[in-house]
Amino acid sequence: MQPRKSKSRLLIIQKDNDMKNLLIIAMFPFGFMNAQMTAIPDVNFEYELIQQGYDTGVPDGFVPTINIATITTLNVNGSNISDLTGIQDFSALTTLECAINQLTSLNLSQNTFLTYLECSVNQLTNINLTQNTALTFISCYLNALTSIDISQNVELIELSCGTNQLVSLDVSQNINLENLNCFDNQISNLNLSQNSVLTDLWCSDNNLTELDVSSNSNLSYLRCDTNQLFCLNVANGNNLNFSRFSAVLNPNLSCIEVDDINWSSSNWTVTLGMIDVTASFSLNCTGACALGVEELKTKPRELLKICDLMGREMVPEKNKVLLYVYSDGTVERVFNLEK
Repeated sequence: MQPRKSKSRLLIIQKDNDMKNLLIIAMFPFGFMNAQMTAIPDVNFEYELIQQGYDTGVPDGFVPTINIATITTLNVNGSNISDLTGIQDFSALTTLECAINQLTSLNLSQNTFLTYLECSVNQLTNINLTQNTALTFISCYLNALTSIDISQNVELIELSCGTNQLVSLDVSQNINLENLNCFDNQISNLNLSQNSVLTDLWCSDNNLTELDVSSNSNLSYLRCDTNQLFCLNVANGNNLNFSRFSAVLNPNLSCIEVDDINWSSSNWTVTLGMIDVTASFSLNCTGACALGVEELKTKPRELLKICDLMGREMVPEKNKVLLYVYSDGTVERVFNLEK
């Protein structure tokens, strides 16, 4: 009888072992998930994650992926971060605020749920948002961007890209755009014919020679001062509802096309600092615009200002790349080598 008991005990032990093996196998994927880590090479970024409770201890270059995978909102403004590597594993992120840091690049190609992006006041030279098709808000002002592709951001409602080095801006695919702030760039052409719901436009301090907002019937805020405008068409049928209008410091602008000459003459005045003394209002500026553009083609170009790469006006300096901005809308990069 003893051998039979022994054999029976052996079978039970074998079954127990099988169950343990099965249990280990079943639990392995969960344990593997818990063990997964995301590299965070920037110590200031990891320190901020520790402060917000997504990591513990002292910065060691890693954070548990499971701790960040479900985060929907992240604010790391003003944290002296220069590298946001690791953001790709914040896979559920819808809102990212990373303004006032030291970022020179930003890769958000894996953050496809993102709807709100604030990355202003950094040192960004390029940004790829083509994969972020759900974005409704982008603020990237005060960087060093020379271009921005928003052709895939068809849900975009607000774009703030002022104080960069943009020479062009294509908003033709952004039919939901309501607010556009692109002041203090080097943009020479701005086509807004597809932006029928646009309400606010701030395009001051650019190289625009003509601007037509007659198709933007909802527009009620316009600042287009400090450009090279010869042509300005504001006859959008909504002039009476404008909360702000400024076209001053456009020395070549003599004719502004509006809804009502008398109303504009009474409300948009030189005294209030809205237009230059050389400007007047008309129901049809076609002829004046044509003459102005022709004059621009034949008139010798003049140097308007000298700026650094951040758009700040400078006096000529040796051993420094500077931007020379001319009256015909051209911009030259100049480097004077000290001998």
